[in-house]
Amino acid sequence: MNVYDFDKTIYDGDSTMDFYIFCLKRHKGIFHLAVPLVKGAVRYYVLNIGTKTIMKENMYRFLTKIDAKKDIDDFWKQNKTKIKTWYKAQQKPDDLVISASPYFLLKPICDYLGIKHLIASQVDVKTGKYTGENCHGDEKVRMFKEQYGEEIDEFYSDSYNDEPLAKMSKKAFMVKGNDISPWQFKNKEVRR
Repeated sequence: MNVYDFDKTIYDGDSTMDFYIFCLKRHKGIFHLAVPLVKGAVRYYVLNIGTKTIMKENMYRFLTKIDAKKDIDDFWKQNKTKIKTWYKAQQKPDDLVISASPYFLLKPICDYLGIKHLIASQVDVKTGKYTGENCHGDEKVRMFKEQYGEEIDEFYSDSYNDEPLAKMSKKAFMVKGNDISPWQFKNKEVRR
């Protein structure tokens, strides 16, 4: 099984931020909800207060004010072209996408691409509240092991935050734009 991060790996950009901006443009009435997001981001990224999950829940509050199904469908009609061509060229039927982005956002594009295996953050599409942990870093490893075991043939990501998954893989690759190179492990301890 080959495993791929989604944002900035097989998708050219950050799908969550792209969707948020898409909704801000479409629904001017949700702009006032950006204030709690900015405050939450400052608290988390600058002051190191709170968790990434809480910060993201502040952003997802906009979901209570939109028609999520329609907006998600329209978003992917416009943004499916941002799936990188190198991924489409090597896609296999048993590929797995694992991402911190919400499951509700990635499921439609994975279905469109024929990707049957998806692990992503569980966020309620109506309330914006997490029903589990943010699927990031070590949490990706825990969720992967819980659902699929420990065998990864090839792993692809744009971020060293995913090094725990890279270490579990027979081969791991760093993706920067459309350039793919062997993973350079920061921590040289024994892999697998």
